[in-house]
Amino acid sequence: MSLQGKDQEPDNGEVITAPELPKPPGLLRSSAVVGVMTMLSRVLGLLRDVVFARFIGAEAGADAFFVAFKIPNFLRRLFAEGAFAQAFVPVLSEYRAQGSVAAVRGLLDRVAGCLGLTLTLLTALAMIGAPVLTAVFAPGFLNDPVRFPLASDMIRITFPYLLLISMTGFAGAILNSYDRFAVPAFTPVLLNVALISSAVLAAPYFDPPVMALAWGVLAAGVIQLLFQLPFLVRLGLMPRPKVDWQDDGVKRILGLMAPAIFGVSVSQINLLLDTVLASFLPTGSVSWLYYSDRLAELPLGVFAIAIATVILPGLSRQNASEDPLKFSQTLDWAVKTVLLIALPAAVALIILAQPILTTLFQYGKTLPEDIAMSTLSLRAYALGLVAFMLIKVLAPGYYARQDMKTPVKIGVIAMVSNMVLNLVFVLPFYFLWNIGHVGLALATSASAFINMGLLWRGLSRQGVYRSVSPWGRVILQLLVANLAMAVALLWVMSRLTGWADWLWSERVVALALLCVTGLVVYGSVLLAAGMRLRDFRGAH
Repeated sequence: MSLQGKDQEPDNGEVITAPELPKPPGLLRSSAVVGVMTMLSRVLGLLRDVVFARFIGAEAGADAFFVAFKIPNFLRRLFAEGAFAQAFVPVLSEYRAQGSVAAVRGLLDRVAGCLGLTLTLLTALAMIGAPVLTAVFAPGFLNDPVRFPLASDMIRITFPYLLLISMTGFAGAILNSYDRFAVPAFTPVLLNVALISSAVLAAPYFDPPVMALAWGVLAAGVIQLLFQLPFLVRLGLMPRPKVDWQDDGVKRILGLMAPAIFGVSVSQINLLLDTVLASFLPTGSVSWLYYSDRLAELPLGVFAIAIATVILPGLSRQNASEDPLKFSQTLDWAVKTVLLIALPAAVALIILAQPILTTLFQYGKTLPEDIAMSTLSLRAYALGLVAFMLIKVLAPGYYARQDMKTPVKIGVIAMVSNMVLNLVFVLPFYFLWNIGHVGLALATSASAFINMGLLWRGLSRQGVYRSVSPWGRVILQLLVANLAMAVALLWVMSRLTGWADWLWSERVVALALLCVTGLVVYGSVLLAAGMRLRDFRGAH
């Protein structure tokens, strides 16, 4: 029975009224809302990285900070955006569909208590054992008298961000489940504002200045959590934490989370392995991978994660109401929409890698050599962009049905493949051309295709996903449009030379010209080939 607009009576006789919720918007509109908010966050994220490039470059302090930030940020993706969200949202959706308002609130209270206690203990242990974490995640720093102690000190400051942002993610998952997508999507903007402010305003007062960024991370965690709480209060769903490990809902979420940690976060684990191995490579390698990964993640975060965020609650409800046709149609819509965006994004990043990096980052302490090295790894990451994005929308097809075992098996295969491919690519790239970091990026991209292919095959074999789109025509339209776009970009690029010698404003204008040219050519060819916006509308 639906909870929306119904009065429910718990065991103590108190009548609890659920908020009257509006009809949820369509998939395209919801994805657009999340995408716009995420785009704002990503644009500020790029501005943040421009500030980083100017103030800390790719020096030892930068490597230390990126490691100290990446560890809690990686675990955030496991707890907040990864395994927890994928396990929690289906269970919450089931409680909404089949239970009472009192049951929903009881679930939220107990999940908040158990999650909060676990993360508090984990944070305390991490702060005490910060040098151990540095040795595990950046073993190449062990004999470095600058990077090792600096990274350890900053981990003690940044690690509480995991607790704060995971609770923020918990609040965001509740809001997403009730089709309030905009607020969670906007929240990361506050992280970027805090870090930019720390770099520009606070850094001069710290020694070394990079320590200001660590404190900025901590402040951002507090701000983001406080921002979301009023929206939970407005829904009448503000949790009152209670620790109860025996609660059925908590047990189910924990049972789903354990395997999902691997299944949903394989790409992040692979990127973290890149950081570990990059710590053994020449100084700057960690930063080169960071800058290129940030650009590759722009379309991933703006579009793929937005689509995945929107479809998971719908898929969960369709599974709970036993509607396999709509379930398959939702997945098919997501795959088609991702391909519409992922293919041109990958082609554009490969062709425009150096102009983009030069325009954004070649200032202050960032040298032309840093741009050249980042260009190579960005192109390697771009080769796997389609796979990275499809993974995000195929995985919810399993989690919505509370099937965590299959993605775990696939994730383990992908992780092992990545480890093997690291050796296959890194050794020759390092010893022959001294660009070992490029081998790391290539291995990550190749393992993403293995992961994506196995996820797709599993959904097809289980009969969960059956293609309903005219895929032959769609693929042909996309290939022709991307080929035309590539030719146009290369032609314009051949007439624009000397980027490094231009002023910032000249670089921005030239890059905007390239982006507009690519977008216009791509869209025009798609329209001429018969593709229309209505082909991508979806309904909840």
